[in-house]
Amino acid sequence: MIDQILTTHSMIVKIFLGFLVLSMLIPKMTEKNPLGFRKASFIYTMVFQGIITMIAFTGIIGMVLGSLPFSMAIMLMIAIWVVMMYIEIRKYKLIKVAQIEKPEVHALLKSGFIKINMAQILLVAVMVVFMILKSKGIITI
Repeated sequence: MIDQILTTHSMIVKIFLGFLVLSMLIPKMTEKNPLGFRKASFIYTMVFQGIITMIAFTGIIGMVLGSLPFSMAIMLMIAIWVVMMYIEIRKYKLIKVAQIEKPEVHALLKSGFIKINMAQILLVAVMVVFMILKSKGIITI
């Protein structure tokens, strides 16, 4: 049972990574439509929060059912989850209140959106590689 939960957790993380990569298209698809960018950003934020919460939930269930110790790796995953949620909420609030109709504001927000997404992709990818190395016994923490 624990193997199935951890497999599900791993699959959701990979789906999330794919979602983050695909979301890099949002600024390009809404290049000429600032209000469309705002709407797409809202939908993106809701899906982002849903998927990342599923990741956290399956991870917590796996930890509890597997009687896994509250290790440094788990603390790191929780910290990354908190940071990513905070950044995403701040990003959405900024896009929501900005005067997005102004071309320079729209361009700045699109640039920030892409940079934040790249940072989030990096965080998730580093954590995935870290956990793979940990499961293979190459590193211990």
